[in-house]
Amino acid sequence: MNIRRRLMVLYVLITACHGDFNGEWKATVVKHIDALVNSCVVLPCSFSHPKEQLPSSRLRGIWHHQAQHNQRIYHKDQTNVLPNFRDRTRLLGHLGQGNCSLEMTQIKDYDNGPFCFRIELAATEGDIDHPDKFSFVEDCVQLKMLPDPPKPTLSYANTANESRPYTVVCSVTYTCPTHAPLLTWSMGNAHDVTTVIKEIHAGFWEVQSILIIVPEAKDDHNDVTCTATFYGGMSSSDKFTLFVKRTKNHHHIIIPTVVAVGIIVLFGGLCIAMATKYKRRIAELQDQYSLRNRLSRLSRRWPRDNMVELKHLPNTSTSGAGQKCWKPHLPCPKSQPTSFNYKPDISDADDYENTADLNVYGNL
Repeated sequence: MNIRRRLMVLYVLITACHGDFNGEWKATVVKHIDALVNSCVVLPCSFSHPKEQLPSSRLRGIWHHQAQHNQRIYHKDQTNVLPNFRDRTRLLGHLGQGNCSLEMTQIKDYDNGPFCFRIELAATEGDIDHPDKFSFVEDCVQLKMLPDPPKPTLSYANTANESRPYTVVCSVTYTCPTHAPLLTWSMGNAHDVTTVIKEIHAGFWEVQSILIIVPEAKDDHNDVTCTATFYGGMSSSDKFTLFVKRTKNHHHIIIPTVVAVGIIVLFGGLCIAMATKYKRRIAELQDQYSLRNRLSRLSRRWPRDNMVELKHLPNTSTSGAGQKCWKPHLPCPKSQPTSFNYKPDISDADDYENTADLNVYGNL
């Protein structure tokens, strides 16, 4: 029984020693990451240790330069931090959960590192002389300084259809998830925009702004601009020209047709009115011409046909020097021969009351 118990104790000790010697003090970091000058960056970090799970109060996290442990860029006590890093760094998450991520703000162009994480465990009664302290100098972070912000990328269809929803996606990458860039549009309203944030891979994030608009004909050939504003005030933008395809409808057929019909009706009415007027005028002219022809024929017939000898008409001459004939439209007897015989035409019998032989002028 004692032998069995001794074997179990020996197995536990060997396992513990094997864990300590095989580096169960581990740190996982992103060894290369972009950092925008004057903005911020988050250095993702996680760690593990061979001890049992400890509360954060028993753990102390430190970030320092790789070459010198005493050149600290983060410490809980700000007096132990380099002057140019004070109030610019802070730990994210909880050390008790193995999160050692570091946020760095107001990035300077010389903040390139490399930076390493160090963990210190508070001493207990059993290991006062040997407190646990470990620096992960082989897992450090090197920063790539970006003087200008990254440019957003636009995804869109080449042509938009009028009065139909049209989607444009604007995306930009960044390395500071605590302060995501703000994406704004040159057109559209806030309720037309949806924002999506996702992690591309460790340390690199992407924010997407999805714009849904219903373009009109007036939006054709207008520029659509997406602007990314980063923490610290720096910004970048990209744009494209919107081409709107007119929707086929009956308006472009009905309106010209109505206009054409209206013009035809208007000119048709004018033509009919003018034709009617000219027909009436022509008819009047024809009537006048016919009447004139009749009068002309009558005027030609009166001297021949109406110069008849009147026997039964009373003597209308007056005594005196100026004798005149009373009958109108007939030649005066003083200017004509004294008498002549006239035999009326049979067709004029009614005009002369069926008189067969009239002596118009007689022997005066």
